Amino acid sequence: MANDATSIGYLLPTREVVMAPGDPDFGSLIDLAERAEGHGFDSVWCGDSVLARPRLEALSTLSAIAARTKTVKLGTAVFLPALRNPVILANEVANLDIVSNGRVILGVGIASKTPAVEKEFNACGVSFRHRVSIFEECVTVMRRLWTEPEVTFNGRHFQLDGVSLGLRPVQKDGVPIWMAASAEKPQRRMLQIGDGWFPNSTSPEAFTQGWQQIESLAKETGTDAGRLHKALYTTLNINDDKAQADKEMRAFIEGYYNMPFENMAHSQSVFTGNVQEARDWLQGFIQAGVQTIVIRFGGPDQLGQLELCGKEVLPAVRN
Repeated sequence: MANDATSIGYLLPTREVVMAPGDPDFGSLIDLAERAEGHGFDSVWCGDSVLARPRLEALSTLSAIAARTKTVKLGTAVFLPALRNPVILANEVANLDIVSNGRVILGVGIASKTPAVEKEFNACGVSFRHRVSIFEECVTVMRRLWTEPEVTFNGRHFQLDGVSLGLRPVQKDGVPIWMAASAEKPQRRMLQIGDGWFPNSTSPEAFTQGWQQIESLAKETGTDAGRLHKALYTTLNINDDKAQADKEMRAFIEGYYNMPFENMAHSQSVFTGNVQEARDWLQGFIQAGVQTIVIRFGGPDQLGQLELCGKEVLPAVRN
């Protein structure tokens, strides 16, 4: 993706189609991905959870979308590498990159500290207490497998002796790995092993403040913050009727996270308002230096929101 033009992505409702009554409507999801590409979105994204927040599986869903689209990047927002063996995951992600001809971006996270997520880790046979160090080793191992002819690795959780990956990503430097990194420790980790910053900043000012902190840490550690791609994950409900937009957003957030809206609003990038206000909201982040914005629509009418944003918001934001 070019750094001089902001790229706009769409997060597919892979959780919502599972939460809806009846069997998951996979066809509607493919249709949304195709429409997003048709409306000029630059990327489509899938979230990840096995048990805590059930949804369609990210990599196989993106593989199906790869076959039905031509240009959109295919991303995860965000994926939990620690739940998988890094050799198997490196192979699967490389395969997706091959299927899509080099269109994959891996947004990753360590998983939030909640009882449901801890239960998920236990059920998958992964230590929740050690999830951060497992995550670090996973990312390190995957990156090396994608770029080195043979990997020997002696970590706390994983050991490899002269391992070569049969499948290599089309992207020669490996699949880019973006991290949310909202606090100092994760930001230090990202500067060492990440390719992009992917926060859920509550405002352009919060984004700028976070980036300044990363630049300061980079200077202190002798790393290069400038090589990181700057992205943002934000949730919108675009409606002339602000009260209706607020009502739909509250219902969406509380249904999605099973928590009160007020709790989530402090840490989530959430917007409700009309078309012009949505343009201004996104422009604020662009002026703050965001290179990729991934939009999730907080409401029941995913297609309506997608089309409204594609027709009325994106062209104005790009111009």
